Amino acid sequence: MSHATPILGVYLSDSLDLEALYGDALREGAGDVVLRHPHEIDHPEDVRFAICWLPNERAFEPYPNLALAMSTGAGVDALLAHPGLDESVQIARVRDPHQADLMAGFAAHEVLHRERDFATLERNAATARWAPLPMRAPASATVAVLGHGTMGRAVVQAVAALGFSVRVACRNAPEAPVEGVTYLTGEGAVPAAATGADYLINVLPLTAATEDVLGRALFATLAPGAWLVQIGRGEHLVEEDLVEALERGHLAGASLDVFRGEPLPYDHPFWQDDRLRITPHIASDTLTEVVAGQVIDTARALRDGQPLATGVDRARGY
Repeated sequence: MSHATPILGVYLSDSLDLEALYGDALREGAGDVVLRHPHEIDHPEDVRFAICWLPNERAFEPYPNLALAMSTGAGVDALLAHPGLDESVQIARVRDPHQADLMAGFAAHEVLHRERDFATLERNAATARWAPLPMRAPASATVAVLGHGTMGRAVVQAVAALGFSVRVACRNAPEAPVEGVTYLTGEGAVPAAATGADYLINVLPLTAATEDVLGRALFATLAPGAWLVQIGRGEHLVEEDLVEALERGHLAGASLDVFRGEPLPYDHPFWQDDRLRITPHIASDTLTEVVAGQVIDTARALRDGQPLATGVDRARGY
């Protein structure tokens, strides 16, 4: 089928203006992939795909011939759990290699910030205090990474390159493992990786099996005074269990970039807890040109009856 044959899509988001973010790049990239706001759609039956960010419960109802819902981010849990999205509709997500690099840099930064105690150094500098701090060899500290998808692989490579001892909990053993990294698979992989670890980096996808994984039982396996880097999904973390672990001193602190409710409410107690480093879901982001290019390629593949390179396995959840 010729690329001159148009395929119609719709933007579906209540919180982001997807057209403002990606419209120019989409128009520049392809005239045959057409996207409109819902109010601009005269014939909803002609809509074949949607690009989405947290669509509301009734967002998909007007489009009887919808065949694809594509997330503009890496997470698809909102689409997989969407009550209005028929199981016959394929799901896809953006897979931005630069996003993995950004995520890895964030994770490595948070580990180093804690390991080298840059917070104390910054306070000392503010008062003109010259006070070198003790340090240890990176290999003396164990970093446990939960998850080994695109993001997880990049995180593992980054922290391993810094010399830390790294253990990874993953679904399957990698075909090209990083030298010196320990990979753990199977039902007990997550607690096995976390046991005795000084740092716990969560990059898991959100599935029924991983929801609430960051809770009391897992925290108890970590080394006393461990540090959590939470860059997975907000629903992974049991917040009251984190607070309990902090109060007991089993966790020294945590870097939290994702939350169950976003934006994090201004009156949430996490804001006032100096044991926590709070960032507004910016560990990584997708680049505009990458989103546009993958939307175009995926829409064309759908139209032409080809496999979707960005497709998601509903059973696996990613």
